[in-house]
Amino acid sequence: MALARLEQDPARGGRFASPVPPLCRQRPCALGVDEAGRGPVLGPMVYGICYCPVEKLEELEALGVADSKTLSEGERERRFGLLEAGSDVWGWALHVLPPQHISACMQQRAKYNLNQLSHDTAVGLIQFALDSGVRVAEVFVDTVGPAEKYEAKLRQHFPGLEVTVRPKADALFPVVSAASICAKVARDRAVKHWNFVEDLGDIDRDYGSGYPNDPKTKEWLRRNLDPVFGFPQLVRFSWGTAKELLGRGGVPIQWADEDPQEDPAAPPSVLSYFARTPPRRLPHRFFQERSLRPLAEL
Repeated sequence: MALARLEQDPARGGRFASPVPPLCRQRPCALGVDEAGRGPVLGPMVYGICYCPVEKLEELEALGVADSKTLSEGERERRFGLLEAGSDVWGWALHVLPPQHISACMQQRAKYNLNQLSHDTAVGLIQFALDSGVRVAEVFVDTVGPAEKYEAKLRQHFPGLEVTVRPKADALFPVVSAASICAKVARDRAVKHWNFVEDLGDIDRDYGSGYPNDPKTKEWLRRNLDPVFGFPQLVRFSWGTAKELLGRGGVPIQWADEDPQEDPAAPPSVLSYFARTPPRRLPHRFFQERSLRPLAEL
């Protein structure tokens, strides 16, 4: 199974893909792009692509592919199994973005929001298909942000491809529906098989839907909030719900000034004329970019 590696270590994330069918290297292909897990406060966001020769689109539609949100978990798994069984006709690839990666991107000093992350991940997957030898001719994408701007951005990246970006594309184009199913199945498995590295004892996996407005999800977050270390790695720290709960239930920390301002009117110490001041070593770039300073006191 191509997703076995994901189930072994969901927190690692990364790219997963089926073998490229020889037919997809020979015939012009349609490629669909969609994601799963954009909104939840728990778990990874997964971007998926599915592709097949243009003349095989009707066969793909005959599998019963549809917007993954309209299908039960069992129906999604069954259709994903059908996609894997037809590996000589169509293929797929996924990029799993772990919660920590999402939060790190959104909280870095140089702003990198979820839309930018989504766009870049989609571009990366399309390029991955091209680099893998898929003869992509048409690309269909479920929009993130204004469809016209996103379509223009993709056309600029891939001037040789026919690009179509639409809202609800997963309900309009079977190849996007198939990508939606692949992404949702992968996310569900990642959450189901999540390995908690934190010492949480007999962890309760009844997360609810994982969405911030779900009372069951909020209650799970409250129960698993450590006042010093925060939440388990399953949680996206950058989400408003997590920030609010951490602000209320976490221990406040005061960051001391690394270089306190001296009184300019105070006379210099006599010893200061004899003291040898060693050159100051700048902190690593990681700390400079995030404005992090040494902790002097709690």
